[in-house]
Formats: sequence, structure tokens, C-alpha cells
Amino acid sequence: MSRKCEICDKGQVSGNTVSHSNRHSRRKWDANIQTVRIQEENGTVRKAKVCTRCIKSGKVHRAI
Repeated sequence: MSRKCEICDKGQVSGNTVSHSNRHSRRKWDANIQTVRIQEENGTVRKAKVCTRCIKSGKVHRAI
């Protein structure tokens, strides 16, 4: 399974790392994905891969 948020589909982005001499080489940034137990709207509890922004903003409800 890919490192992608199940709520907002945030995933990996790519770009360049630039050295002091202005040489460019490709690199990638991973989203901060956490595996958490969430409680769905119908009351069931399951594990989901969710980004930290969705956890902090309250888009998912953590299961106790």
C-alpha cells in the first residue's frame, strides 16, 4: 500500500535538492503518514493510514 493519506489523498511530492554550487539533483518528500485506529461514522473501529494534518484538524476521530 502506498504512503498516501486515506482521507485527503496527500502523498509523495518530488523536486530538486540544490547544493551550494547550484547543482540540482532529484529528491522526494514523503507525507507524514501515521497508522491510527479510527472510529467510522457507523461506529466500527479500523486502522487507517492518515496524515498528521487530518488528525490535528479533526477530520478523523481516534478510537479509544
